[in-house]
Amino acid sequence: MRPASPRPLALAVAFGLSLALAACQARQDGAAPAAQAAPKAQASRTVASQLGPVQVTEIASGLEHPWAVALLPDGGFLVTERPGRLRRIGADGTVSAPLAGVPAVFAEGQGGLLDVVLAPDFTRSRRIYLSYAEPGENGTAGTAVATATLGDNALGDVKVIYRQQPKLEGPNHFGSRIAFDGQGHVFISQGERNDRPTSQKLDMLQGKLVRLNLDGSVPADNPFVGRQDARPEIWSYGHRNSQSLAVDPRTGKLWEAEHGPRGGDEINLPEPGKNYGWPLATHGINYSGLKIPEAVGTRAPGTEPPYHVWEKSPALSGMAFYVNRPNSKWNDSLFLGALSDGSLIRLSLEGDKIVGEERLLKELGARIRDVRVGADGKVYVVTDDSDGKLLRLDPPGGQAPAANASGG
Repeated sequence: MRPASPRPLALAVAFGLSLALAACQARQDGAAPAAQAAPKAQASRTVASQLGPVQVTEIASGLEHPWAVALLPDGGFLVTERPGRLRRIGADGTVSAPLAGVPAVFAEGQGGLLDVVLAPDFTRSRRIYLSYAEPGENGTAGTAVATATLGDNALGDVKVIYRQQPKLEGPNHFGSRIAFDGQGHVFISQGERNDRPTSQKLDMLQGKLVRLNLDGSVPADNPFVGRQDARPEIWSYGHRNSQSLAVDPRTGKLWEAEHGPRGGDEINLPEPGKNYGWPLATHGINYSGLKIPEAVGTRAPGTEPPYHVWEKSPALSGMAFYVNRPNSKWNDSLFLGALSDGSLIRLSLEGDKIVGEERLLKELGARIRDVRVGADGKVYVVTDDSDGKLLRLDPPGGQAPAANASGG
């Protein structure tokens, strides 16, 4: 989707929405913005929610289509900008110059620098993981993941641990999110590169959820290890364009959400070796209004139904659990960013069961690209815009620090 021109210096950013490309973003042009010389006053406003007023504070602005935010132990942040820049943001809102050492990215269409997460042992190793669209030969590209050591002004010891193969032409559907299971594995979500049949082809990595060891090697117990007709990296398949991935700290269970076409965004709880249907089963239709040609209906033999589905696509991006905080009104919630809907979705949970939904931040009119939950009990989001913002949300009734270190 190509957003309309933003209103400058305003927290609420209006975007033009196109049904034809509900999850697309504007192309990235122009020079990198300069670092902010000094922090500015952090503006706040109050928005409504079902559980009471929510205070929203603008930490930083002037970010060019930010895609992901990682929360640093010192109270600062790492933010990716889709054109290929990684920035540090202080707790006071100071924005650094772009860090050196970021891998080259394919910054066309939906491609660019995507997710950033801290390694499980970050406090010791200073390692981070980046996902991005990697350029290939003859205009091709594919999702890739690299690890690096975070320095003050640059990344060091950059190693590419995963490359989607084969690389394909086209600027869309790269995914991608990264999540750890706490057992020495990293999961990488991807897109099918807008090439529907690839999701069902086990000898291709498009449209697959991948599971690797932390160093990028393949776990011996992956479901397709030893099969000559399948890639050993694959955990599950039949995915469309997955931009949401998180592990529930309460159970260790992996949750994934993906864009449907025109309708049919869905949540899955991916299990090893299973087929999640795309494009054989979908609740959506083509952007043209026509039926997906491969689809046999909302269910197809040999495929898993969605755990949760939206008939009208909110265009999901980013996912974070808010759990282990019994004194917070938001306890036992799952947050998801929504692009075309311009909201932050909060799902109420009873165990794994989704029992309610509300949509926050509609007043801002902003595309919510990523969401993370801090150890301080606050929620952090980035907005997808040429003047993108990093925002902090205080839960209704005040903050509620985690009951333990794995609070979500």
